[in-house]
Amino acid sequence: MLRIHFTDADLARVTVATRPDPLWEITGSLHRLQTRNGRWAYADWLRDFGPRIHEAGLSRALRTVLLPLFVRAAYFPDFLTPAAGAAGLTPGLKAVLDAPAKHVEGELDLLTRRVISTPPGLRRFAERDQREDLVRLLREYYDAVIAPHSDRILAGVTTDRLMRSRALLSGGVAGLLDSLTPRMRWRPPVLEVDYPAEDRHFHLDGRGLTLVPSYFCWNFPVALADPSLPPVLIYPLNHEPSATTSRHCEDNHPLAALIGSTRAVLLRIVANGASSSELARLAGISPATVTFHTRALRDAKLISSQRHSSVVLHVLTPLGAALLRGTVPSEEASVGPVVPPRL
Repeated sequence: MLRIHFTDADLARVTVATRPDPLWEITGSLHRLQTRNGRWAYADWLRDFGPRIHEAGLSRALRTVLLPLFVRAAYFPDFLTPAAGAAGLTPGLKAVLDAPAKHVEGELDLLTRRVISTPPGLRRFAERDQREDLVRLLREYYDAVIAPHSDRILAGVTTDRLMRSRALLSGGVAGLLDSLTPRMRWRPPVLEVDYPAEDRHFHLDGRGLTLVPSYFCWNFPVALADPSLPPVLIYPLNHEPSATTSRHCEDNHPLAALIGSTRAVLLRIVANGASSSELARLAGISPATVTFHTRALRDAKLISSQRHSSVVLHVLTPLGAALLRGTVPSEEASVGPVVPPRL
């Protein structure tokens, strides 16, 4: 069990990552290769993995460097997932390269002590020039097996962020933390996190906490081992079939029969509040098609659309919400749009 202790200052500094962290996605993907748990959720990715790795010439490096370094164990080095990764792959890899040699050496020594099967050759990455090879390898791995699935990863993170924003608006920060069930439980002022490692207490001490939804994280959340680093908590997305993947199997659903399968998919996505670009990503259709269908849904008074600067935000009307629930709204409840849930 990991127990994260909050002060009032920490509660004011809770944030949710706005985009996938590529280095944490690399980490999670390598962990998925080391267990059979949850493989059903990554079946498409796993099917493509072998041919892509072979085509990129990374098979040997995967066995001798990546899997031993990103070992699925109670500990793996923190320098592999720097805070700079939140800004994208390039700044994240630069931070890996620029990590102080003494710091990296200490973490690699700790890995060697904690994981008996760690090959001794990994200690060479304490030297910066050797880490240049590691950074190149990480980029090649990302380009080969993560980047081709980036749309799906981004769609999952976007959907999760919309869910957290709804929880925040309806229940404040406590509601946001409460929404992280079932692997986490908010017991003020402590967030209890199911954790595969030994029991651990982590005091934020006014630094706040960044919550990072991850596509490749499975089952248990993950935190950095070093409590002096900026506090982050990586947690898994909900891998139930998405609107996109379930679209065709729901063509015979009464809602799809009534308004068409694409509009039924869009209506379900809009239930969480979504912009036009988010609808396009999550439904797997073009922006022009989104515009065509949202106009029809708006004319039918099922959704309401509002422009904020260059972004058009779509939300359900009470009639649209009632249609999704399969109920008939009262006359009073049929007036006005639902307030959009946004961070």
